[in-house]
Amino acid sequence: YSWIFRSCFLILSGANIYLDNITRILDRLLDGYDNRLRPGFGGPVTEVKTDIFVTSFGPVSDVEMEYTMDVFFRQTWIDDRLKFDGPIEILRLNNLMVSKIWTPDTFFRNGKRSISHNMTTPNKLFRIMQNGTILYTMRLTINAECPMRLINFPMDGHSCPLKFGSYAYPISEIVYTWKKGPQFSVEVPQESSSLLQYDLIGQTVSSERLKSNTGEYVVMTVHFHLQRKMGFFLIQTYIPCIMTVILAQVSFWINKESVPARTVFGITTVLTMTTLSISARHSLPKVSYATAMDWFIAVCFAFVFSALIEFAAVNYFSTLQANRELQKAAALRAAVISVNPMDSAGVLKKRMNSTPHREGPPRERFTAPQPPDFRQQGSAVPANNVLGGTSIIDKYSRILFPLSFGAFNLVYWIVYLTKDTMELR
Repeated sequence: YSWIFRSCFLILSGANIYLDNITRILDRLLDGYDNRLRPGFGGPVTEVKTDIFVTSFGPVSDVEMEYTMDVFFRQTWIDDRLKFDGPIEILRLNNLMVSKIWTPDTFFRNGKRSISHNMTTPNKLFRIMQNGTILYTMRLTINAECPMRLINFPMDGHSCPLKFGSYAYPISEIVYTWKKGPQFSVEVPQESSSLLQYDLIGQTVSSERLKSNTGEYVVMTVHFHLQRKMGFFLIQTYIPCIMTVILAQVSFWINKESVPARTVFGITTVLTMTTLSISARHSLPKVSYATAMDWFIAVCFAFVFSALIEFAAVNYFSTLQANRELQKAAALRAAVISVNPMDSAGVLKKRMNSTPHREGPPRERFTAPQPPDFRQQGSAVPANNVLGGTSIIDKYSRILFPLSFGAFNLVYWIVYLTKDTMELR
């Protein structure tokens, strides 16, 4: 068994020597190291290469105009003070080493709230290569501002930016670049998107220079391109509005003598459109301009209200025509009475009652024609064949209203869907 113990002893001794070497390397790296000074202080500009891996994107809030995402934020730079020679090429260290060396003072310019995860320990990755290259990765949850122009809502698309850069170092001290180039520096796996109302259709990266009173800074920007899903709004707003307009136009086919039925149709549809217009605004911020949905609801409301006004016009002209017929009937009766004045005063009837009855053949007695009864119970229009038919206004409305509403829908959907497609291109 002696050779076994000898082998174990050599292995443990080698491991202890290896650990001692790593410890001496770390101690030597930090010997005289000042983490208050950037690499190459007073000399060349420090280049910080960055890339982002998105682990979760969403949700997006239209009311607050902001979005949330969970990312791995990676930064790479070279610090010549941390070069080393040893048995290992990469020193893989935990977050305890981060506080002892210099790190970039990166901040998110349009961030509202950002969280660095600390469970169960700070989620930070730190590695040092032999040539002094540093890899520093953090897991962050970022809540950033997303300016939105909701004119085309709900057929709108938005470009939500994420801007970051150095807080204190100007361009003469630190510059930021994309590590993997503009096309591959931001990775968003398809399964990481947790959006309900949007589709994440892509992202673009760019960099710009920003001048301020304290100097000129490099600003890195990532634009996340979002396209809204219309399914919810079709079910909740568009289809109910279209059905309400169709229901309002059904009243044109109801007989004009049915005043209560047509009145209920008109008032109910107007109140329904009012309720739909109020509920549609709850999911939007209080913007001062009209959106595409507002225009659609406004036109639908105009069609519904016009249907109610149309019945009022039908009822008015029918009543006016009935009054004219009553006046004609009254004039006819006056003319008949003027020809038979005895009948008008009832004198003829009195004389016949006072005259002794004589036998003989019955005499034909002239009777003045009675004017027709132009009123029907529960209706404001006359009950004869001329006035009881379909109104000419209803006949035209049965054709013009559906054609106008169909033409409006055709123009509306073509204009906004085409406009949305052009904006995406």
